[in-house]
Amino acid sequence: MNIVNILEEIEKVDGEIYERINPRRAAMKDFFNMGKKISLAALPLAMGSMFQKAYGQTTPAAVTDVLNFALALEYLEYHFYNHALMAAPNLAIPAGAPKTAITTIRDHELAHVNLLKGALGSAARAEITYAMTDFTAGGTFPLVYDDYVTFLKVALGFEDTGVRAYKGQAPALKGNAVLTTALQIHSVEARHASHIRQMLAANGATGLKPWISLGPGGIANDTGVSAVDAVYVRENTDVQAGITITGIANGVTKAAAVESFDEFLTKTEVVAIANLFLRTGFKL
Repeated sequence: MNIVNILEEIEKVDGEIYERINPRRAAMKDFFNMGKKISLAALPLAMGSMFQKAYGQTTPAAVTDVLNFALALEYLEYHFYNHALMAAPNLAIPAGAPKTAITTIRDHELAHVNLLKGALGSAARAEITYAMTDFTAGGTFPLVYDDYVTFLKVALGFEDTGVRAYKGQAPALKGNAVLTTALQIHSVEARHASHIRQMLAANGATGLKPWISLGPGGIANDTGVSAVDAVYVRENTDVQAGITITGIANGVTKAAAVESFDEFLTKTEVVAIANLFLRTGFKL
């Protein structure tokens, strides 16, 4: 996550961002100088603290609710990957590029957690711990931490859910500077999803593209894993703004039309998916 770019983008929608953080614009140099001295892992937390000071007193309840919703998802993703790397001895993630990729994704999710916690401050929801999770989804994926391909399939479900969840909540953040940060996270989740798809393809999965496409027989789910159908609901839609995209020009097939537009998930739909991976008593 590029901290300088975040500030530049927020300035486009809030010209007073620097004054909110510090009345003296030049004082921002101190932050960037500090960034040279502290670890990369600490930067998201430092940035989050700045946002809290800038917006914490005026953040609408609806925005706080959205950020806490996002924080819950980021906790789930972080624990999913962290357990795979640190406490799943039967899961053979290949050394080299695959393990590096999963480690990088894990670190991104932790950065997202820290950023959202910092932005929310005392309004942040209670932490979701690994003990509260069930990444077998009640036994639906019993080999998630024993079989590498199963692990990647569940990972893809998480990442595609995250992408569609952030898109679904963007309207609630309209007009608030934190929309910029949410979109930054959204784009990173999309890159995660694309990379996981390519990792699955490298391990024998057929029919997967780096992006969501039309499933067999025109269904919305292109992964071949029916247990995650809920993640891909409406992804076979080819009508946008009342216009049918299929056939809108020569060569525009339904698959091409579907691939050209991403659909969103509602909060209710995302909560139902997330709750599959949380133990009884800890549902969202």
